[in-house]
Amino acid sequence: MRGQSDPGGAPTLQFLGGADSVTGSRFLIEFESTRLLVDCGMFQGYKVLRERNRAPFPIAPDSITAVVLTHAHLDHSGYVPALVRDGFSGPVYATAGTTDLAGIMLPDSGYLAEEEAKRAERHGYSKHAKPRPLYTAEDAERSLQSFVSVDFDAPRDVGRGIRFTLIPAGHILGASGVRVEVGGRSVRFTGDLGRPHDPIMLPPRPLEHADVFVTESTYGDRTHPTIDPEEVLADVVNRVVKRGGVVLIPAFAVGRTETVLYHLSRLIDSGRVPDVPVYLNSPMAIDAAGIYQRYPHEHRVDPQRFRRMYDLANLVHDVDESKLLNLRGGPMIILSASGMLTGGRILHHLAAYGGDRKNAIVLVGYQAGGTRGSALLGGATSLRIFGGDVQIRAEVVSIDGMSAHADADELFEWLSAVDAPPEIAYAVHGEREAADSLRARLKQRLGWQARVPEHLERVRI
Repeated sequence: MRGQSDPGGAPTLQFLGGADSVTGSRFLIEFESTRLLVDCGMFQGYKVLRERNRAPFPIAPDSITAVVLTHAHLDHSGYVPALVRDGFSGPVYATAGTTDLAGIMLPDSGYLAEEEAKRAERHGYSKHAKPRPLYTAEDAERSLQSFVSVDFDAPRDVGRGIRFTLIPAGHILGASGVRVEVGGRSVRFTGDLGRPHDPIMLPPRPLEHADVFVTESTYGDRTHPTIDPEEVLADVVNRVVKRGGVVLIPAFAVGRTETVLYHLSRLIDSGRVPDVPVYLNSPMAIDAAGIYQRYPHEHRVDPQRFRRMYDLANLVHDVDESKLLNLRGGPMIILSASGMLTGGRILHHLAAYGGDRKNAIVLVGYQAGGTRGSALLGGATSLRIFGGDVQIRAEVVSIDGMSAHADADELFEWLSAVDAPPEIAYAVHGEREAADSLRARLKQRLGWQARVPEHLERVRI
């Protein structure tokens, strides 16, 4: 049923991504002549998934009426520049916060892709004689002209018979769930769901009834530790500083960096860890801080604490400053993107400091299968970086409690509090085990009809 209209004229939902992985979220709703794409994410992790980014989009980009984004993380927004370059000419709807964050994240993604292609060609570790980026920074800048900001709770018609509304989801600034009304039916996409007691973000809005739920399942098979993540962070910082080491914290530039700085500022101010140099080596994270300050009504952090979070950090802007950090040595703390070690400046720091036992690598977010972060969690003692093998002898610590995703219990409690069950719930945006665990729990505990859809599967709504 790929790309074909439903012969019965009923609205349909097709899973163009996020159906068998925790990345690449793309969900197509089609009714009569209107096609709405909910999220336009980039695949990350395993090579078989990343290769989907290079394949032609499953439907013609110029046949899509509109795109609506749940939030700015690249696994939900990162394919937009390629879609626009390849012919999509409609609007990309998103909240103001998401639009502003995409304005820094998408060009950065294009720039990093270009730099990686140049490096691969220079050092000869690509199978292609002339490696090409998925898209360029220029492609990304051009795609930003398609963005249209939409307020939370403001219904928007996108074409004949389809209307959507954005609903606060917590998670990161601007993040939303999406309610789509189509052909007399309703579909509720959770997006990435935030946590009820996140230190930075406000909790997600309670769930309202819809005919169909499409729910994320990132942590569908596990719960976050009950131990205070701040205490875990304090322990590792004190341990590493005592032996004169470097604490490397790979952190997503948007969302997780703010959380880490929040905890570090509290630890340093209270004297629970020494006041060692903290370096924020992520121009995007620095820019994102200013965006967060423009939307104080969307998060919990008071202005004084927010200023303190960034005052304590040495902000690293240019490449030369970044390179000097690799010569400095400890004790110090470096925060740098990316959070799953898939690219960015953190890889240079990992190559410089990962081989020394007195240092530590602190993972503070979800590590998708096939990423370097996932390999570290699995006990890898070497990582492939820039075409070479880097030995890892540094201590590896994971702090799951800093995740901005609802865990299995939080997600289940949020879903089960709805006034009336849906006709069916689809578990998406999770590894197979996580998605199936949530499916089984919804069916066994609540009696819901629930499924884990297949990649490219198409269903009637």
